[in-house]
Amino acid sequence: MENYTYNSDTLQLEGLNVSEDFTYPLFLFLFFSYLFIIVVNLSIAVLVFIDKNLHQPMYLLFCNLSVNDILGNSFLPRLLVNMLLPPSERLISYYECVVQAFTIHVCNTCSHTVLMIMAFDRYVAICNPLRYAVIMTNKMLIKLTVSAWGVAFVLVGILLGLTIRLNRCRTMIIGLYCNNASLFKLSCENVFINNIYGLTFTIVLFTSSIGTMVLTYTKITVVCLNSKNKSLNSKALKTCSTHLAVYLIMLLSGFSIIILHRFPQYSDYRKFATILYHIIPSSLNPIIYGMQSKEIRRFLSKSKKVLPVKTS
Repeated sequence: MENYTYNSDTLQLEGLNVSEDFTYPLFLFLFFSYLFIIVVNLSIAVLVFIDKNLHQPMYLLFCNLSVNDILGNSFLPRLLVNMLLPPSERLISYYECVVQAFTIHVCNTCSHTVLMIMAFDRYVAICNPLRYAVIMTNKMLIKLTVSAWGVAFVLVGILLGLTIRLNRCRTMIIGLYCNNASLFKLSCENVFINNIYGLTFTIVLFTSSIGTMVLTYTKITVVCLNSKNKSLNSKALKTCSTHLAVYLIMLLSGFSIIILHRFPQYSDYRKFATILYHIIPSSLNPIIYGMQSKEIRRFLSKSKKVLPVKTS
């Protein structure tokens, strides 16, 4: 089989395999979850864009998270359609599969990098409040945003570049959607380099992410403990608790998948955990930030006041 190459342009997605009794309830749950994610995150992004009071670094950076959450759940429509199809008809082209894998990996990486630059923003705001306006300029915002997305594009580009060079001898994509692991498992060639780079990529990303959070929040905590300014401490508690909650939800959801991956017998639970990894953070992020933000609540209250009231 050394000279055998298949390289089919059509692949089959494993998707979700549930009993008929649970198919439609699960379909409705995923459909309305996806609808909620799109509407809420898009609303936050539009809200920040149209309200000049929200043209602040924290909210502009948060828009990156909203865009990332929308793109990161772009696999759900195909998953929903496949749920209503028999397994043999759950087909996807190889090139579309690569694009889907690239999008998902970029968004997963940006979940870390965007929260890292948001942590930097909170650090400057609390530890260097007098220099905040000087440091967090529009130019700096652009640099941070380009860095967060640029790093993800480059690292994921290399990751998938190593995979698409391989010849394929299989056509079944194991899992809910296309990702790097499911793509290089289609090959019968040596994937040692892919495994090494993928492992290094993951370790560097998580180490940088967790390290940034620990470092920034340690310094913020020290500043708050040494400060007698109750207003500063109250502001720090509100903004940092919001950011930390979003980060921990994302991190714990991701770790649950990694842990379940070690137990092949629980593959169905891993699939469900994968869905929750995408749905829960994307649904909670705008709610958590919206509830904690005075500016967003103020804008919504103004919007209610200007809405016409029907009289009978």
